[in-house]
Amino acid sequence: MENPRTKRIFFTLLCILFTALIWGMGGWILYKLEYFSQFAYIDNIVATVPMALAVIFCVSGTVLVWHKHTKPTASLSVILAAVMALSAILFPKAVRGDWWIAHDTSNLPKPYPDLSVYAPFCNNEKVARLEEASSLGLQEEFPVLDGSLALYPLYSAFAEAVYAPNGQAKASVVFTDTIEAFEGLIDGERDIIFSAYASENQLKSAKDAGADLVFTPIGKEAFVFLTGKNNPVDSLTVQQIKNVYSGKTATWRTLGWVEGGNIIAFQRPEGSGSQTGLQRIMGNLPIQAPQPLPDKSLIGTNSLMQQISVEWKGVQPALGYSYRYYATSMLPNPQSKLLKINGIAPTVDNIKDGSYPFTVQFYAVTNGNPTGNTKALIDWILSPQGQELIEKTGYTPIN
Repeated sequence: MENPRTKRIFFTLLCILFTALIWGMGGWILYKLEYFSQFAYIDNIVATVPMALAVIFCVSGTVLVWHKHTKPTASLSVILAAVMALSAILFPKAVRGDWWIAHDTSNLPKPYPDLSVYAPFCNNEKVARLEEASSLGLQEEFPVLDGSLALYPLYSAFAEAVYAPNGQAKASVVFTDTIEAFEGLIDGERDIIFSAYASENQLKSAKDAGADLVFTPIGKEAFVFLTGKNNPVDSLTVQQIKNVYSGKTATWRTLGWVEGGNIIAFQRPEGSGSQTGLQRIMGNLPIQAPQPLPDKSLIGTNSLMQQISVEWKGVQPALGYSYRYYATSMLPNPQSKLLKINGIAPTVDNIKDGSYPFTVQFYAVTNGNPTGNTKALIDWILSPQGQELIEKTGYTPIN
């Protein structure tokens, strides 16, 4: 006959094990999402919800494990299980702070700068040029080029230097945007696109379509964060950036500006080059969903470069991000400033030596290993002449 005392010990040990697993799982998730290490910098109710849900899950699980399961307590067991399930379902939404309906900006025009001043074969002063003739000249079978908005001036300069100036050459230099450029490359409508690295969704789309994206690094750039010029904060740390865009820090007070009020953290659309840049900085940390604006009018023209200098209650509380060349040359906002990161400014020298924390590479991207004129063009871009054009345009050469 089984010993009742042994049975009680066994079930007690089993309950201890399950309790440890429940709390261990909850604690591990909060640890990975940096809620423990950054607890002192959590300054808003929204950011406490994931912790509350994790505690509710663990407490409910603990009670469910230890209470006596009999007919009279069956309803309690069901309620506890339901609370655990609901907590688990709501947790991902809580981590992203995704509780509100975002302002619909899909019907607003895309705020592009005037790209005609960078168009090739038009004697535009803003197109970078070599002092001598290009060592590569293509007369026909021009690779079709597309890419991100910030890199249009660069691949336009490449085309003007290398392509014979005819109608086919002009038609081979197009601009859609990063999202459509990747789609065109995957579909075989583009030969080379120029961009920062692809987003996870773009990589997945390529894999699903059987495309083999090949990224050839050709230059370096700074991913920058910006505020209004009257914002007294001049530098943020990498961790502070992560805390803001993961939703843990929501007020300028936590970042040292007592009168700053709530941070208005603007974001870019999924799949855009700058949004992919933010995702790479955040790593495995989920990016908080855009939070409601104090007033819908702050959307303005839907241009992040203009939004970062908005005023609200007498201060400039916005924070945004872009790439250095775009923010300083293509669509500059004189009412904004670039922030230092970890005390290091995004200068050319700091990009060259890699000391600026958010120094990134940009790429010539092909579908499969480049061949023919496509390979010839990329090889030329990596040559001294191609690298010279990169520097003359305003970027930092890879070599």
